[in-house]
Amino acid sequence: MTVKHAPPARPVRLAVMISGRGSNMVSLAQAARNADCPYQIALVLANREDAKGLEIAHSMGFATALVPHASYGKDREAHERAVHQALVAADIELVALAGYMRVLTPWFVGQWAGRLVNIHPSLLPLYKGLDTHARALNNGDREAGCSVHWVSEGVDEGAVIAQARVPILLGDTADSLAARVLQAEHGLYPAALQAVCLALQQAKSPPA
Repeated sequence: MTVKHAPPARPVRLAVMISGRGSNMVSLAQAARNADCPYQIALVLANREDAKGLEIAHSMGFATALVPHASYGKDREAHERAVHQALVAADIELVALAGYMRVLTPWFVGQWAGRLVNIHPSLLPLYKGLDTHARALNNGDREAGCSVHWVSEGVDEGAVIAQARVPILLGDTADSLAARVLQAEHGLYPAALQAVCLALQQAKSPPA
């Protein structure tokens, strides 16, 4: 009897959205080099012309797109409709925000509900928003960390997918703590996205 094996699942087409240097984008790209990685980076998109990560992505061979928000003034939804068009044109299945420093409108979140992931430098639900490390230090916390979560309409309020904890050391400053948390992000984000993409692949697989 011949046993038929299912073909390997096609990698999920991932877009990484950035606003700056894109260090988390690089960690995602390094993980994608593994043959068994369940995602492929199909697009790196930036909203700022001076985003250094866009140059890095281009040098790594990734398709890139620049949709500068400044061109749209205060019309956030118009900017996001242009971003949405770029994502659709690239046949994107999942979006990872990686230092994308824009609060997304309900319209965009609705378009990508269940397909939009973010990484935040705190142990959510603690310290939503900005200045997370200084707030943790000012409150006398003994640990900090980072969270990968689904994006919802509320800022940093979506369901948590995975977290990594980082001890706060005697003499830590916001900068020194931020540097260690960032290292944790570089390990957490690829692992969390791989788990998300494996679940997406399984959901698409026909029954045996």
